[in-house]
Amino acid sequence: MNEKRRLLIDTAFNLFYKHGINGVGINEILKVSGIAKKTLYSHFESKDDLVIETLKERDAVFLAWLTSVLQNTKTNADVIHQLFSALTKWFHNEVPELANFRGCYFIKTSGQCSDPQSQIFQYCVEHKKKVKALIAGHLNNTDDITIEQICLMKEGAIVTAYLNHELDAAEKCIPVAHKLIVS
Repeated sequence: MNEKRRLLIDTAFNLFYKHGINGVGINEILKVSGIAKKTLYSHFESKDDLVIETLKERDAVFLAWLTSVLQNTKTNADVIHQLFSALTKWFHNEVPELANFRGCYFIKTSGQCSDPQSQIFQYCVEHKKKVKALIAGHLNNTDDITIEQICLMKEGAIVTAYLNHELDAAEKCIPVAHKLIVS
């Protein structure tokens, strides 16, 4: 990838993740990145295009991380333990590839979209489907309702950790999730 394009995506992601997509303008991205406006628009037609690229990048990074977290699991209990323990590490800023924890970039970004049919909102929806499918792919003989419940706990832990600064929220999900996979 072109060095300036990479810098624009990284700068935009960092600013959007910290301040929200509606709280950051193109001029701030240009100022922080040191890139000229003409160069930005040679890579991205609009701010929305830049937002989509930050979502694509975060999607790839998050899915690669989650894949590595779950790759050596053998049982459903392993999946539950690894998933929620890894989330706890993220909440405590112990996962460098995910940057300092500021909640879910996809939840935050979709919440700032006024149109649920927009490409940005729909990309956020697709990301959540990919995460759910990845988790489901590691669970053995687990029905859709149980997978949905585990994913709801995951999402709830992320939101609770961010909003309430309850950084051990994911750990509290482990005993409940274990009961789901056993029953």
